[in-house]
Amino acid sequence: MSDRHLTEEQVSSEQVYRGHFLDVRRDEVRLPDGTLAAREYIVHPGAVMIVPLLDDGRLVVERQYRYPLGRVMLEFPAGKLDPGEPPLQCAIRELMEETGYTAREWARAGILHNAIAYSNEGIEVWFARGLQAGERSLDAGEFLDVGIATAEELEAQAASGELTDAKTLIGLLWLQNWRAGRWALNWGPA
Repeated sequence: MSDRHLTEEQVSSEQVYRGHFLDVRRDEVRLPDGTLAAREYIVHPGAVMIVPLLDDGRLVVERQYRYPLGRVMLEFPAGKLDPGEPPLQCAIRELMEETGYTAREWARAGILHNAIAYSNEGIEVWFARGLQAGERSLDAGEFLDVGIATAEELEAQAASGELTDAKTLIGLLWLQNWRAGRWALNWGPA
């Protein structure tokens, strides 16, 4: 089945803002019916998110203040890809930098697109197990607390509305389905 009848074609593109992190574009597109429309969106380099599994089944989580929301958020470890950096290398780096943990085994679950209406950001979801605690190495200006939680505790926080971070909710969904035997993970060494 072809999606041609839904496809928009770029006519022109303009960078309207370029900051340290954000790259905002405004494009003119031709809609399937031939009319023109504007599309504003953020170009993002991509990121990773890690679901870190301790040997006893509990999970490593973080609490970090997120300025746009004006509150501390509960999240799985995550971080932005550096230019040219393979996603697994980024996952290994971010887990160690933010939590101090290294992992013996890794599995790529998939990719999520958390803001499809206004960003091309893709976040690769990785699982890590065989964790070994160590010293963390936070980036300058990065402040976060590392904690431990059970899946049941995270599920209760999601149900109550306390846990609202999209990537963490997707990680929890992957975890539930993997543990139930519905979704596979292919584990390998780092």
